[in-house]
Amino acid sequence: MRTLYHWPLDPQSRQARIALTEKKLRFKLELLNPWEPDETFLELCPEGTPPCLVDIIAGGNAVITGARAICEYAEEGSSRFPLMPSNALERAETRRLCAWFDSKFSDEVNAYLMHERVEKALSGGGAPHPPTLREGREHLMHHLTYMTWLLEKRDWMAGKSFSLADIAAGANISCLDFIGEVRWRNWPVLKDWYQKLKSRPSFQPLLADRVPGLIAPSHYADLDF
Repeated sequence: MRTLYHWPLDPQSRQARIALTEKKLRFKLELLNPWEPDETFLELCPEGTPPCLVDIIAGGNAVITGARAICEYAEEGSSRFPLMPSNALERAETRRLCAWFDSKFSDEVNAYLMHERVEKALSGGGAPHPPTLREGREHLMHHLTYMTWLLEKRDWMAGKSFSLADIAAGANISCLDFIGEVRWRNWPVLKDWYQKLKSRPSFQPLLADRVPGLIAPSHYADLDF
């Protein structure tokens, strides 16, 4: 069986988990502390950070690292349950938005909020820095406004169909929701989209995630929040 090395509140790991589940590919989860990877994992994955997928193939094992590589590997490995639109323009838009969340959103939001509220808390890095939190929340407002603008014109993030763009967006937003950083009453369009995501079977395991030392808000696992 495939093995996915992951960390529960890592948006990249969550993308891989959702994509593999959407494609109906069986896998087991192996928990990895991203701040203290062991020697065995470092030999397997030179990057030293999750996610990392080990797949059993003819002749041995295949090791695929990083959310984008894992998601595309899953998508290209089977034509069933497609995660890329059939339309060329929507495929291009899907790839653009995946890159947006992997880089721009990560650099402008997660590097502030997830670092201050999660990484510091779990790695002994001290209390959150209020000015950094304020800056991260300002960046988040910009991104949520942009996502709302997209969803006011589309059924899903990249167009008419659920795609890897929704997985990338949902993985990131779900981590921020876990730490209570999204004020849903201010984002009704985004909330409708997120409710659809939370109702998908691929999303259900994420709602059951628990991280010692952190407490998710009561609405986190609620489908009708």
